[in-house]
Amino acid sequence: MYLGDEAWPDLETYFETESLALVPLGSTEQHGPHLPEATDHLIAEAFAREVADRTGYLCTPTITVGVSGHHRQFHGTMWVEPPVFRQYVESLTRNLTSHGIDRVIYVNAHGGNVPHLREVGARLRLDETAFAIEWMWDESIPELVDDLFEQNGPHGGPKETAMIQYLESELVHDDRLEEARDTGVPDVDAAEGIKYGSRTFYDAADNTENGVLGDQTDATPEKGRQLFEAASDQFVQLCEWLAAQPFEDLLPKDHV
Repeated sequence: MYLGDEAWPDLETYFETESLALVPLGSTEQHGPHLPEATDHLIAEAFAREVADRTGYLCTPTITVGVSGHHRQFHGTMWVEPPVFRQYVESLTRNLTSHGIDRVIYVNAHGGNVPHLREVGARLRLDETAFAIEWMWDESIPELVDDLFEQNGPHGGPKETAMIQYLESELVHDDRLEEARDTGVPDVDAAEGIKYGSRTFYDAADNTENGVLGDQTDATPEKGRQLFEAASDQFVQLCEWLAAQPFEDLLPKDHV
């Protein structure tokens, strides 16, 4: 069920009988010369809508701009400062709890959002308002990602390329895949951003001239389909597990 499509009287039954909501989040940021800036939030929304359709759980509108200041050197990247992002996500989540939601899954497709979503979730759990957790599609199927791609990125690499080829093929510049590979870097080690145990980089531009890593020519729509279906199955199982938990079991443990 997509919240934005419903009239308010038709949502009453859901809020009376269910306590779980899915909140898709991503970014609007550079993904190399071949992918749209919407890549992350398109992927997040696709998963949230798919699983909402399969399970009947509520999907909210998508948060399309995230913590992306580390991509700011590239044209068109949009971002908000981390405290603003955390405050917005927390306020939105508390809004959901006013309707009776007490557990939330942040359907996240942007790595830069992760620590901030974790912080928000921890605060909401600590004051026993809600249990909110973050889910990333590729982290639910790491073996499949490794099996399909020799150099999988992470950013703007073949796994994200394959996903957008499958979901929104018309937005992919397939004629630029070789350019993306040849003017980027193959992997994190090749970027040489870690020296003597220290992360010496702050921005994507410190590591890669064109903003991306990996071998984008290894992506295909069929691989994207495999990724999407496998991760969707994992996400469905997470939803069913979370919905079945007694709320008190999700709260912080008592002091020893």
